[in-house]
Amino acid sequence: MTTPFPFTAVVGQDDLRLALLLNAVSPAVGGVLVRGEKGTAKSTAVRALSALMPTLDVVSGCRFSCDPGSPDPGCPDGPHEPGAFETRAARMVELPVGASEDRLVGALDIERALSEGVKAFEPGLLADAHRGILYVDEVNLLHDHLVDLLLDAAAMGASYVEREGVSVRHAARFLLVGTMNPEEGELRPQLLDRFGLTVEVAASREPDQRVEVVKRRLAYDDDPAAFAARWAEEEAAVRARIVAARELLPSVRLGDGALRQIAATCAAFEVDGMRADIVMARTATALAAWAGRTDVLAEDVRQAALLALPHRRRRNPFDAPGLDEDKLDETLEEFGGSDDDDPDPGPDGPGGGGGQPEPDDAPQGGDDTAARPEAGEDGQPQPSGAGEQSAVRASEPFRTKVLSVPGIGEGAAGRRSRARTEHGRTTGARRPRGALTKLHLAATVQAAAPHQRARGRSGPGLVVRRDDLRQATREGREGNLVLFVVDASGSMAARQRMSAVKGAVLSLLLDAYQRRDKVGLVTFRGTDADVALPPTSSVDTAAARLETLPTGGRTPLAAGLLRAHDVLRVERLRDPARRPLVVLVTDGRATGGPEPVALAGRAARLFAADGVASVVVDCESGPVRLGLAGQLAGELGGTAVTLDELRADSIAGLVKDVQRRAA
Repeated sequence: MTTPFPFTAVVGQDDLRLALLLNAVSPAVGGVLVRGEKGTAKSTAVRALSALMPTLDVVSGCRFSCDPGSPDPGCPDGPHEPGAFETRAARMVELPVGASEDRLVGALDIERALSEGVKAFEPGLLADAHRGILYVDEVNLLHDHLVDLLLDAAAMGASYVEREGVSVRHAARFLLVGTMNPEEGELRPQLLDRFGLTVEVAASREPDQRVEVVKRRLAYDDDPAAFAARWAEEEAAVRARIVAARELLPSVRLGDGALRQIAATCAAFEVDGMRADIVMARTATALAAWAGRTDVLAEDVRQAALLALPHRRRRNPFDAPGLDEDKLDETLEEFGGSDDDDPDPGPDGPGGGGGQPEPDDAPQGGDDTAARPEAGEDGQPQPSGAGEQSAVRASEPFRTKVLSVPGIGEGAAGRRSRARTEHGRTTGARRPRGALTKLHLAATVQAAAPHQRARGRSGPGLVVRRDDLRQATREGREGNLVLFVVDASGSMAARQRMSAVKGAVLSLLLDAYQRRDKVGLVTFRGTDADVALPPTSSVDTAAARLETLPTGGRTPLAAGLLRAHDVLRVERLRDPARRPLVVLVTDGRATGGPEPVALAGRAARLFAADGVASVVVDCESGPVRLGLAGQLAGELGGTAVTLDELRADSIAGLVKDVQRRAA
């Protein structure tokens, strides 16, 4: 068995360690979501926590880890007679990103259930994690329906498996820990809210601390057992403190003053619902128990807010998580006075969870070549040779109508285009390929009925064989790859126009976030095109790159299209089931190099030949309009729409145009 890295040997990361320990003291806090860049000891700290969890007694032979002192009356392996039990360490169960629904919640033997009425149940990972830790690395990449099942079980303390009227229930209480890199995509707000606490982690910028991290890691890799032995005393002390805090927890008093501070803080930061208030109350209570106190103090409420509120105050997907600590202190002082002279809540230090994440550095693509004079927003020519111009802010985003890919796909579940999925309305039946997951009962009965006499049926039960089973085929919605190809040349450089362009792309990014799409961003200007953001699920990263996008130079339209075509080719190899939608944002002009217009046309016809769905957002403005974007849309086999027509109340029929041209 691999020796885990000691929890107490983790350098820094005070907020992460404190949040994990509070959940170990009080699992009712609701788990912790760890957000941060790669290589910041997220997984190491979570795996190390399992070694600190107190041992537990379980009923011998029970696959669901029932407590012999109070066994679950509905346990599928029950009823349990008093007597034999065993003591073992708490488990840490890891849920892989590619897990199936049956692997998570367990599976029923449908054939035996139909023919014999027997609930033959094979437990899943939720049963294995009962009374232990369930760890989900890269939780933001987990399919939404699995996240829903996971968080429902965590909230209810039980897992329910339903298959065509046959149901099994078992207890599932565990410490839920999820880790994620925000650059790879965000969780939906309603799923974020289900995690009790959140912490932001980042690598230290202090050289001495980084040196210590390297020293400890190298020592552990050389001899894990010897390294763990060096920290055994500290590990034992923390383990004993967890046990003591658990015993003290029922005696902690949460007074009306602390409750008023909690309520006022949640109201001041305008968090939705009441879950934040409840989580803060439980966290503050756990903090007091961890500090060995029976009274909740103001600093407990403050620390609870820093851990429980940052991920709940986001008003839209592009808001960075975090809290205004000055506002927090003012609220606590107004509704309870300052408790600066009170003792520190614990040895982990005050911490400061929920800090603002560091912004991404936007890549600067293209060359600073001179732009030819072209009409601007007010009809006046732009200055020649202006080169690169500073980035402008996007205008206010607006609601757009859905742009979908024609036909029916089989990509990852989402909310954009039609697809055959595991969830959705039933459209037919087929023989199962591999394990049966969704039974089509009527088709199964119809397949078995003609053979009942030959199979010697004598009772009321239906004689069902494996060959009779039918899998339900379902139709739902998939997420797509929305690849934005944005013209950042001098012809787009009028400040009002570029602000409107960025506002339109930002609106489409918001739509892509809501529809669970992957997004990519290609920009072109000067003499070349740049992949500003490779295809990713991190829509907010795309928004940040868009915000800092400069403009200027000539218009290498062909280079932008060819770069986009190359991005799609590579992505098709990585994720062949995800269908693309290209959104080209340009005024249609092409300058620079020999025969730029003809070259752009040939590049556009590559997309048409591949059958890629596309929309050209026409940004041409001013008194003289050439209609070049419409011609380009024809070459692409897509459709053109102006910035004004992109709004939800102005583009009725756009999707039909996309489908008609792509057919």
